[in-house]
Amino acid sequence: MPEQASILDLLAQDDPERIREGAQLAGERRLAAAIPGLVRHITSSNIGVQEAVDRALRKIGGPEVVHAVIPLLRSDDAPARNLSMDLLRHLGSAAMPTLYALLRDEDPDVRIFAADILGSTGSAVAVPHLCQALLNDPEVNVRYQAAVSLGQLSFPESAACLNSAMEDEEWVQFSAIEALTKVRDSASIGALIKALGKSSELVASTIVDALGEMGDIKVVPLLLKRLDSSPTPLGNKIVRAVLNIMGERSLSLLGSKECDRLRGYLPSALEDEAPEIQNAAIRGFAALGGPGAATRLLQYVSGLDMEKDVAKITAAIEALTAIGHSPELDTAIRQGDELSTRIAMEVLLRVDEEAAAPLLISVFWDKPRDIQRTMILELASRAGPQYQDFFFDILDRHQDGNVLRGALLFLGRKGEPSVTLQKILPFLGHPYDDVKEAALEACIALHTPEVEQYFKDLLKNDDPMQRMIGTYGLGYFDVDESLEELSAMLGDDSPDVRKVAVEAFGRACPIRDVHLELVESKLHDENREVRMAVYDTLGLCSNERFVKSLLLGLSDPDPWVRVRCAERLGENKILDALEPLVHMLQDENTLVVIKSATALGMIGGESAFRALLPLLDHPDRDVREAAEEAANAIHRQAGE
Repeated sequence: MPEQASILDLLAQDDPERIREGAQLAGERRLAAAIPGLVRHITSSNIGVQEAVDRALRKIGGPEVVHAVIPLLRSDDAPARNLSMDLLRHLGSAAMPTLYALLRDEDPDVRIFAADILGSTGSAVAVPHLCQALLNDPEVNVRYQAAVSLGQLSFPESAACLNSAMEDEEWVQFSAIEALTKVRDSASIGALIKALGKSSELVASTIVDALGEMGDIKVVPLLLKRLDSSPTPLGNKIVRAVLNIMGERSLSLLGSKECDRLRGYLPSALEDEAPEIQNAAIRGFAALGGPGAATRLLQYVSGLDMEKDVAKITAAIEALTAIGHSPELDTAIRQGDELSTRIAMEVLLRVDEEAAAPLLISVFWDKPRDIQRTMILELASRAGPQYQDFFFDILDRHQDGNVLRGALLFLGRKGEPSVTLQKILPFLGHPYDDVKEAALEACIALHTPEVEQYFKDLLKNDDPMQRMIGTYGLGYFDVDESLEELSAMLGDDSPDVRKVAVEAFGRACPIRDVHLELVESKLHDENREVRMAVYDTLGLCSNERFVKSLLLGLSDPDPWVRVRCAERLGENKILDALEPLVHMLQDENTLVVIKSATALGMIGGESAFRALLPLLDHPDRDVREAAEEAANAIHRQAGE
């Protein structure tokens, strides 16, 4: 066959490119005649050649490939040997008798390789041959690999020989235990328990882990019986195994005596170095509770790192929550370090919110600032109106802005208006802006005639900041009741006041005509921030009249105003804006171009898509990216 001869000729070359070509063709045609030539190149130093040969041999497959590759198991070339092992793991099932024969080879390394390969065949027929090697091979490493492969196959037929292997050396015992864990045959439980009594501490530890994994409930009494006679590390593993087998919800089935016994070993398990044992102990405390459980968990938490041990802290919180309200929680809140105080506080708020407020208030002034910040936020949202005087005390005595904000939050929502207002008003002049804002929000929340009159009085103040505060506050009440005052603020000397006045009229949609006329009167205000506020208001309350004003705004002399109008037109998907927005793609300001492109993408349509295409080659990368994203958005819309 000329084609076959050509492929074999390519494989006979020294040029790596030609060899790779020949390997590819041989694989595609499943050419058995090419096997010797391919195998010869497994030892090539060229990685590309090795990979091409490997793919070809896998495609050809069959007993011929297995027989041809097996001699490489004896090679001194480690890469070639490893490659042959991979091939045989993939193809070995095609020539099982040959692999069985290798288990009797004089070379122990070859026997190890054969046992390894048989573990990848997926065949139950391999089990008796591997068992024979496991129980009778003189080389410990062969026996070890036989057990590993039996575990990989995981057929129940292997349980008996794996049980017998528990009498072997420790090295083999480890692999047999791991294999039995995968086989999960109930007949192995007895063998593992029997071995537990006469094994080294290390092997016994592995057996306990295996029993916990296998999850057979009948081993629980036997494991519990071993607790008193086991060294601490093994006892901790037994605790974890019992918890894994029973599950937290079923522990009560053991009876009160056994639960008490198990509870006594939880503190030791909590101190174990292994995280998985610590986690099991936490679950045990959550399920069993009992005297001292909360104390032990809080002690454990105090030694953790808030940033590194998030998962452990979360587990401890869940466990403490399951235990419920206890005196230990109260003690931790009163006397604990920062972390245990925080955790105890979080748990108490979960399990007994009614008891939390008086306790937190009673210890508030004894705690450091960071704890106080956390406490005040919780109290602001959870404490009842009866604690108003505590928050008044905060305003009188505290200097921290975060704490003051929390107190103002509470008083605005839950304070008695007749006495609260006079406490809050001084904070409208506080040096911290965030405190000033919190005081303003608290006044608005009170919403009394006294507050409304106070805001109106501020409009007469010489300080523009005070006039702005008054305008802002009135904007949250009935605008019609303050129409005269707010209208006057639209003509205030301060642009900040005018801006806030515009926003006050636009706080609710739809805007009444009388309010709309007042807002539109500022379309040509000398200050761009005021004009932008007008367009923001119109964009939020869109209708035909507003659209006309927004379109006019695209001609505003200030680019930031043009940007704002483009954004609002796009967000509202105004079809009438397509043509002016296309025109805006020629704007001298790059940001205007970008925002106009984005708006076109929101509105969509063929004309918008076509207008965006030239921008895909724009010299400015940001413009190109905006145009591409907008064009893609239109394309997606068309496909929906």
